[in-house]
Amino acid sequence: MSDNNPNPAATKAPDAATAKEKMMNAAGGHSTADEQELWSGDYSMKAMAGLGLSLVVLSLAAVALGVVIGAGGTAWMVIMGIIGLSWIGYFGVSLYRKYSFHYELTTHRLKHREGFLFRSMDRIELIDVSDVVLKMGPIQSLMNVGNIHVVSSDVSHPQLVMWGIPNAKKVADLVDNARREERRKRGLHVHSI
Repeated sequence: MSDNNPNPAATKAPDAATAKEKMMNAAGGHSTADEQELWSGDYSMKAMAGLGLSLVVLSLAAVALGVVIGAGGTAWMVIMGIIGLSWIGYFGVSLYRKYSFHYELTTHRLKHREGFLFRSMDRIELIDVSDVVLKMGPIQSLMNVGNIHVVSSDVSHPQLVMWGIPNAKKVADLVDNARREERRKRGLHVHSI
């Protein structure tokens, strides 16, 4: 037998992949081969600007109070210690959030990772997303960051909050448009809530 291919099963693998893709397309599914990244991002430290501004005001108020009451050496140490610990806590929380939240939007899924030392990673199929809500405070609006609330029928995350997203309006529109496109491809109607 003069067969140049020692493994006849290897020649059948492309047919199997094609059959799998045909089955996925017929069932309305998708393969990971056609999945493309649309956006990827982390928590923006700009989202902490409101808290930082409040901390500046409280620090100045504490110093002013110390001056008004004529605080002595020990009282000044307590005031400065509280101010110092507050700022250390602020920067600690900021850094923790920066390195603990990561989000990725593809043409089929919204992937999210949470945690610093102990991480959890999960995905929400865009077909399961029923609503996208953007929430921004006044300072967040000035800084162009916000929180995006994604409502879905996913059991593990019926409501995912994407914290501190830069260019939040653009990203919220991107998520909403991607979910509409995925539903259109699968022949489902998009209902407003």
